[in-house]
Amino acid sequence: MGKFNSFEEINSWKKSRIFNKRIYLITENTNFQKDFDFVRQIRRASLSISSNIAEGFERNTDKEFIYFLYVAKASAGEVRSQLYLAFDLGYIIKEEFEILLESVTEISKLLSGFIKYLSQKS
Repeated sequence: MGKFNSFEEINSWKKSRIFNKRIYLITENTNFQKDFDFVRQIRRASLSISSNIAEGFERNTDKEFIYFLYVAKASAGEVRSQLYLAFDLGYIIKEEFEILLESVTEISKLLSGFIKYLSQKS
């Protein structure tokens, strides 16, 4: 499980928590208001990142934790793809897109490193 006592100590979880709030706030923007399905989907995918980190940690085995970290990483990829669509549709401006893309990419890289660490440890 690494050297953590709780999932709240994990850097990728902390960053995904902040990222979730950004996604929720930005999707309250009037540009998103008519696209309810898209808003629900990007919010679910974003929330899935932190939720799977937490759930995997609570499983108490490295093997299961690694699996859930992969699911979290996949959700980060899903959000990245959705951010491109949000930008392409004009729901977010370039600056917002770049900030959000950088954040979710960083989370994905942290997850990759954590997966690699736990896999080598096992």
